[in-house]
Amino acid sequence: MTSTNSFGPGVRGEAEPARSQAPALTRRGLLSLGGGFGLMAALAACGGSNTPPTASAPAGGNGGATYTGPNVTVKFWNGFTGADGVGIKQIVDDFNSKNPKIKVEMNVYQWADFFQKLPAAVASGNGPNVAAMHVDDIGTAAAQNTIVPIQDIADALKLKESDFSQIVWQGGLFQNKRYGIPLDIHPLVMYWNKQVFTKAGLDPEKPPTNKNDFEEALKTMKGKGIKGYWVTPFQFTGGLTYFGLIYQFGGSVFSDDLKKATWDQDPAVQALTWMRSMIDQGYSPANVAQDADLVALHNAQNAININGIWQVNDTVRGKKNQQDFGATVMPQIGSQKAVWADSHQFVLPRQTSADPNVTQASEYFIKYVSENSIPWVKTGKIPASQTVLKSSEFTSLEPENKLAEELDYAHFPPPLPGVSDVLTQFLTGYQAAILGKADPASALKDSAAKANQILQANQSKYGG
Repeated sequence: MTSTNSFGPGVRGEAEPARSQAPALTRRGLLSLGGGFGLMAALAACGGSNTPPTASAPAGGNGGATYTGPNVTVKFWNGFTGADGVGIKQIVDDFNSKNPKIKVEMNVYQWADFFQKLPAAVASGNGPNVAAMHVDDIGTAAAQNTIVPIQDIADALKLKESDFSQIVWQGGLFQNKRYGIPLDIHPLVMYWNKQVFTKAGLDPEKPPTNKNDFEEALKTMKGKGIKGYWVTPFQFTGGLTYFGLIYQFGGSVFSDDLKKATWDQDPAVQALTWMRSMIDQGYSPANVAQDADLVALHNAQNAININGIWQVNDTVRGKKNQQDFGATVMPQIGSQKAVWADSHQFVLPRQTSADPNVTQASEYFIKYVSENSIPWVKTGKIPASQTVLKSSEFTSLEPENKLAEELDYAHFPPPLPGVSDVLTQFLTGYQAAILGKADPASALKDSAAKANQILQANQSKYGG
């Protein structure tokens, strides 16, 4: 099987050096940046299914509220490399030391490898007992019967929507069945270089929060010879930024029933036209290389970078003088607040022969991590649990405590089976306009038409 990737970030808190621009999607751009839709494509390569998944988690006692069974080993797979890996390892080590009857063995893969290995391992009966994936992975994994419904865990632990933010809780559903238990949310945020603001004569403690202030700041910087905001044609982070801006301008990426691409409608065209105008007005260079925007921010070559919250440690609390950088919520460019985000959620892969004790231990592990996620949050995340969100440990954690505001208006990629191929078309349309190969309206019309053909084919392939 082969896999591709669309809108899920992968290597958190790490930035590669800038390199030459390639106008087409690169393999790194499709795979190495992480999760999201990569698993969907990998599963799709295994073949679709019109049969709704019938498997469910085997009886596991009290759904993980406690564990009193015999000694067991729980296999836990994820793609948490980089800073993510440090945080999750600390939690796993703490869990193992406090729960001698349960040994969690964690396998950490690059997301591309994770996407390849999980479906095959599950099919062969050698899959993990617990896994973590992004919300936009869940639809395809569920449609392929690679993961099983886990409503029994939520019921046994008395979890409900009010225990989480609404978007994170709803993100674990597919066809009105619960497949995911939320761990976090990781949205885009805005970083700014205070030194560059000062050099341009701007207040370094007042980053722009709306369209007028944003454009005025860039205009001022341009007058000082500074291209203040670099727009990358890649998904990371240009495509992700555009995804959120569509909602800011009052549009949507898909229709409510997820059967039609709507990124060719007027709000989406307006959003993309605005992004292209950053280049046309000379605020951004053309043909920005992958990651060059973030590298330029660190090197004081630009002033503003819209990137993932997972860059907080590297940018705000990195080796540089942290007083020189700030992080704040996504500025409101359109008529309403909105931002791209994703979420890691725990899932239970299907077992061909499951031990109820291992299942219960796995569920107990999920419960423990959900309630003790501060080491994870410190890698650049917002906790999913309202209990952790309101804890003194999180409310004293800056800037994450302020960035949590974005929970109220974040938008996830949908858990739509086969969505990776669909959103590849989304990115193709975006990229054509940013690179000046087509005007925004034409680029989006063409890419949406191709996406709708894929959506129609996927309805037959996956059912629904």
